Amino acid sequence: MTASGEALFAREGEGFRPSPLARGPWSASALHGGPVAALLARLAEGLPQPVPMHPARATVELLRPVPLAPLRGEARILRPGRKVQLTESTLFAGDVEVARATLLWIRREAQPLPEDHGGGRAAPPPPPTGAAATPPRWVTDAPAYHSHAVEHRVVRGSWGGLGPCTDWIRLRVPVVAGETPTPLQRVAAAADFGNGISAALPFGAWRFINPDLTIHLERLPAGAWVCLDAVTWLAGEGVGVAESALFDERGRLGRAQQSLLLEKA
Repeated sequence: MTASGEALFAREGEGFRPSPLARGPWSASALHGGPVAALLARLAEGLPQPVPMHPARATVELLRPVPLAPLRGEARILRPGRKVQLTESTLFAGDVEVARATLLWIRREAQPLPEDHGGGRAAPPPPPTGAAATPPRWVTDAPAYHSHAVEHRVVRGSWGGLGPCTDWIRLRVPVVAGETPTPLQRVAAAADFGNGISAALPFGAWRFINPDLTIHLERLPAGAWVCLDAVTWLAGEGVGVAESALFDERGRLGRAQQSLLLEKA
């Protein structure tokens, strides 16, 4: 459904111009959180590291709707270190800060584990191979990220129903034109779908917008597919939490959480 060569963003001078493929479901003039998270991750990856480091945690703050308009990005190291490093990436629309991410990096080195270690083990979801492509529940007339820039393969639950859902997600276009998405960008682009695929309330009658996204990663994904095994939790006070266990075809790789602002449409 996308034209070859398209991307979520194109370089424009020192900044980035989003394409309609980055559009979100809540407003025709605002971006989906997935492309925003992926671009913030890209900015962080450009900072120097003293040793090979792993992005153990990424926390994205969606400070206001990110417009379908030129954006400027900045990145800086908040806490340098050879074992732990903290970075911050920021996106601006004009002079207004619209999104921010802090990433916690931990040094990466081989640490063979004993077979009888007491760490958790998770059963992998059914694989994406053999599963049919699943059209999203929210179809828009114009191109949008959730319907045109990614492929979904739901293996448990349903886009059309309510409740927990297990969805394999694959980027169909680059994050930035001319660049191959990194594993971190791929998982950031997918992790923001948790509240959408596991909706606990009907989309037409309710809004459940996430002003944040936090991702914890034991390892980076291998391959193009990232799976979210997602569930939404509500308590009747206008607030919710969406939780997603993250997998690739090798097994579990981490977890994502989103705070939810609930209100009637």
